[in-house]
Amino acid sequence: MANIYDVETYEPSESIGYLMTRVKVEMLAALDRELAADAHLSALGVTSAQFVVMVRLVGAGNRKSASDLCKELSYDAGAMTRMIDRLEKKGLVRRMRCAKDRRLIYLEATEAGRAAYPRMLEISVAVQNRFLRGMELQDARRLRDYLARMLHNAS
Repeated sequence: MANIYDVETYEPSESIGYLMTRVKVEMLAALDRELAADAHLSALGVTSAQFVVMVRLVGAGNRKSASDLCKELSYDAGAMTRMIDRLEKKGLVRRMRCAKDRRLIYLEATEAGRAAYPRMLEISVAVQNRFLRGMELQDARRLRDYLARMLHNAS
């Protein structure tokens, strides 16, 4: 297979990496605006970054350590600690010591976190669908499959 890019014709602002980064930034900004505009969630002050953590705790259906989340989300430990502190203050997440190894601290969504999650998810889906507007369903699925293939190629 031939390379898509070469040094002579490469235009960084038109590259797939640049465009994916811009889409991610714009999508998270749109999600932040929609979360802030929601009557229930605005009172909690949930951000897109916090939603991403909640997805890992509620969507995965199990407890995780802060270290696990750092690896999954490419966050540094300090940023993750601050994020968890904010989520804990909002009553959405709690820290729990592992019964078998008291040095380990697991995170789990609280009842309030699990109750708020479906609305967060609805808003996220609406934002993603807005970004896919004008695409045929098969094109959106193909885009998803291409991105999944790129992630697979990264490992």
